[in-house]
Amino acid sequence: MNKKDILSKAKLYLIVDADLLEDEDLEKLTSGAIEGGADLIQFRGKTLTDGEFLKTAESLKKVTDHRNIPLIINDRVEIALYLNTAGVHLGQEDLLISVTRKLLGEEKIIGISASNLKEAKNAQTDGADYLGVGPVFYTRTKKIIKTVGLELIREIKREITIPFFAIGGINLENMDEVRESGADKIAVASAVLKAKDPKLAARKLRDRL
Repeated sequence: MNKKDILSKAKLYLIVDADLLEDEDLEKLTSGAIEGGADLIQFRGKTLTDGEFLKTAESLKKVTDHRNIPLIINDRVEIALYLNTAGVHLGQEDLLISVTRKLLGEEKIIGISASNLKEAKNAQTDGADYLGVGPVFYTRTKKIIKTVGLELIREIKREITIPFFAIGGINLENMDEVRESGADKIAVASAVLKAKDPKLAARKLRDRL
C-alpha cells in the first residue's frame, strides 16, 4: 500500500509511548489495540537510549508487520531508515522535513506536529504527508503549557489539504466534539494504552469514528 492510501484509510492512530507505559508489555498492548481497530502505529520513547529504542522498535515492527499495519517512528530518523519503517513523525524542533525527505525518500511517510495554522501551512509547503494537530485537550503524555482547542481543528479543516490527525487528550467522552469540529482522524495514547482492556478501548474509539 502506498503512503497516500495508508493515510487516506487510517482513522485511529495509536501512539505507543514507552515513557508512559514503562514496564508494560508493549508488544501485547500494541497487538491488542490493532485487533481493536488501530490502523496506524507510532512508537515514541523520548527518554530511551538509542539502543533501548532500537530494541523495542524492532519488537514492535514484528507485531505491525505481522498485522500488516504501518509503523511510524517518532523523531529518530536514523532508526526509521535502519528498520525500513513506513515513516517518521517529527516535532517542530526536529530534523527539517526537507532533510528527512532526502534521507528517507519520496515513498516514506513524514508527519509533523502542528500547534497553530502557521506551522500547519509551513509543513504542507515543505512536503509533510500529514499533520498531528494539537494538543486539543490536556493530556498526561506531555508537559503542556496550553491547548489549541477545537477552533484550530476548524481552521485546519478549512485551509489545509493534507491529512491530519487531532491529538491530545482525546477520549470517548470528548470525541464527538472533535469530530464535529472537522476531524475524522484521531491520534491517541492514554485512551487506549491506559485502559483496562486496550483492545476494547480501541474498538470503541474506532466504532465512533
